[in-house]
Amino acid sequence: MKEEAKNQLDIQQFRDDLLNWFIAEQRDLPWRKDKDPYKVWVSEIMLQQTKVDTVIPYFNRFVELFPTIDALSDAEEEKVLKAWEGLGYYSRARNLHTAVKEVREKYAGVVPNTPAEIATLRGVGPYTAGAILSIAYGVPEPAVDGNVMRVLSRILSIWEDIAKPKTRKTFEAAVRMLISHENPSYFNQALMELGALICTPSSPSCLLCPVREHCQAFMDGTQGELPVKTKNKKQKTVQIAAIILADEDGRTLIHKRSDKGLLANLWEFPNIEIVQTITSEAEQLKEELQSLYGATIEVEESITRIEHVFSHLIWQITVYKGKLVKLEEETDTLRKVNAREIEPYPFPVSHQKMLKFIPESE
Repeated sequence: MKEEAKNQLDIQQFRDDLLNWFIAEQRDLPWRKDKDPYKVWVSEIMLQQTKVDTVIPYFNRFVELFPTIDALSDAEEEKVLKAWEGLGYYSRARNLHTAVKEVREKYAGVVPNTPAEIATLRGVGPYTAGAILSIAYGVPEPAVDGNVMRVLSRILSIWEDIAKPKTRKTFEAAVRMLISHENPSYFNQALMELGALICTPSSPSCLLCPVREHCQAFMDGTQGELPVKTKNKKQKTVQIAAIILADEDGRTLIHKRSDKGLLANLWEFPNIEIVQTITSEAEQLKEELQSLYGATIEVEESITRIEHVFSHLIWQITVYKGKLVKLEEETDTLRKVNAREIEPYPFPVSHQKMLKFIPESE
């Protein structure tokens, strides 16, 4: 950070300008209606890597289904994943489910209000801990996310690479220097809101910014160059063949993914990663499904192609239609279901797009 930016900044005036703007302009969001630590926690987990407009209906439905820590603790994991279905990054839901059980067992169902205790909860990193502590409990802890790093890199002219984990410490120190001890809840939310609405990644609306007079980048004309962020490595593309298999009764075969790794414990239609050999995709599907599931199948025509993009991976899925001739046995992770029975099962987004191809219930 430029030393002159730090020295020139009128911290009290910066706080006042930021807080007055937030009080007047803050969005009406459902998790702001009260300061229930549980609801703040749920919202912050959902908002990781997901836009506000997408989160709102999920949040409303989730707290309706699981209004308290006890309700979420008692819920079956499959119901929790179903409520999360479509939000992606499902490890967030599993970690939250585990962590609320910890809160019930260790803290009598009350979300802890100290940095040391809250940081021990599953899936609660420095940002989430700071957000819950400041927003729900009024503890002046930093909550540094991408929005906050972008805003403060410009305000204070910080040229460290925000893609590097160690840089977070620089921004946490900056927030500790600036944060309002009278209203840390609004201060942290205001920084996030400013980044979301005004101090955007490209073409920031500097003329609408309530703190532009305090902004070193605005004075230097460098707001378009900040923050410094190196590009992620290129995503790997994987070719996949999936198949909608129906037996003679119109029931479709579905499979539960492993409880570890990507999309853990979600259900899916049978699929395999395609190996580039002289063997056709249809033959590879037949051989692999016989080997994996003891399923004898017939592969018919391909019916659609789906591309699904993860942060590190791109799935290019060719979807086939087929007949389930024989299945050795159903298990806890391999089931035949009709269109009505399939409804409670949580599927990842890529496989939700295949649901329209299953046979209708009679």
